[in-house]
Amino acid sequence: MKKPFYQLEQPKDVIRQFTPNWFTVTMGTGVVALILPEFPFAQAFLWQLATLLWQFNTLLFTTFIILYILRWLIYPQEAKQIFSHPSMALFLGAIPMGLATVINGFLKYGLVIYGDLAIHIAHVLWFVDAILAVGIGIVVPFCMFSKQDHQLHSMTAMWLLPIVACEVAAASGGLLLAHLDAGQHAVGILFASYMLWGMSVLPAFAVLTILMLRLALHQLPSKELAITGWLALGPIGTGALALLILGAQAPHVLAGIQLEGLGQLFQNASILASFILLGFGVWWFAIAVLTTLKHAVTGLPFNLGWWGLTFPLGVFTLAVLNLGHQIHINFIVDVGLAFAAILMMLWVMVMTKTLKGMYQGHLFFSPCLKTLLEREQQS
Repeated sequence: MKKPFYQLEQPKDVIRQFTPNWFTVTMGTGVVALILPEFPFAQAFLWQLATLLWQFNTLLFTTFIILYILRWLIYPQEAKQIFSHPSMALFLGAIPMGLATVINGFLKYGLVIYGDLAIHIAHVLWFVDAILAVGIGIVVPFCMFSKQDHQLHSMTAMWLLPIVACEVAAASGGLLLAHLDAGQHAVGILFASYMLWGMSVLPAFAVLTILMLRLALHQLPSKELAITGWLALGPIGTGALALLILGAQAPHVLAGIQLEGLGQLFQNASILASFILLGFGVWWFAIAVLTTLKHAVTGLPFNLGWWGLTFPLGVFTLAVLNLGHQIHINFIVDVGLAFAAILMMLWVMVMTKTLKGMYQGHLFFSPCLKTLLEREQQS
């Protein structure tokens, strides 16, 4: 049994056992902070609460970054084992996605607190986020192809994690464009964001196709991995959200190079494409719910993978809300708010279990470190 957090033998144990799946906490918390003000009641209170939650999430992300950097500095041999681990390596994608929620918060809440400085910070961080997303989106799949052991029967939707980061960065790029002047720089960010979208959504749909084959041939994943089914909502929801955000900015940005008509085409196409993507998302949401309910009968063991209930559903919810606002259909907005209410309840439940697990020390565990120690004992 793991020792409680306050009884760890050395403070360094937290650093040594720290893994990137902790960044899923910042992903889920960040997306909740972005959605809170969408509710049509107690606007002033919800805005203040969301601002505090975003600041807490930023502090959380900063803490996790420091812990992970320290792990690489103090335990480099152990840290690099992650590239050989078939599941933990996938969570490297959570780092740029967690950073994206911080960036989006700077653009939404930071303007009120820091003024134009928030835009400059978000601008710089977006480039960092995009570079991280591209690097992880290429390196981790290559490691999967070259040095990790994967089987079709053990495949889960976690395969999507390193890939989806690029489209999350694309959505953040669209939000950043709303605060930049039209010009060559803005055009570059617009088209770079569309390329990030392509680098993510198309490989993600290839993974989803294989995942459906795996489910048909080998049935549902074990109850320990039941929550991973929700991760499929990530590329679907973020794919729609990024298109909607980029499409809304395209006419303004492309007008700067006399291509406003092309920008209008992008905007109209994004609305049509988002309907198609969200339709697929509704189907997958139903499959995820049924999978969870089937395993819930015998009990679902808690792990950090439960944060897969939050961010994917969160970006899907943001896409529904954005679509409803763009085409001014209240029914779609109401559906988005219903998803948002479900998300809030799930976040409270998962955060409560996470804090309990942190206190008890159950969540401080590095699978790749365990694998390394087992190899050393065998040799």
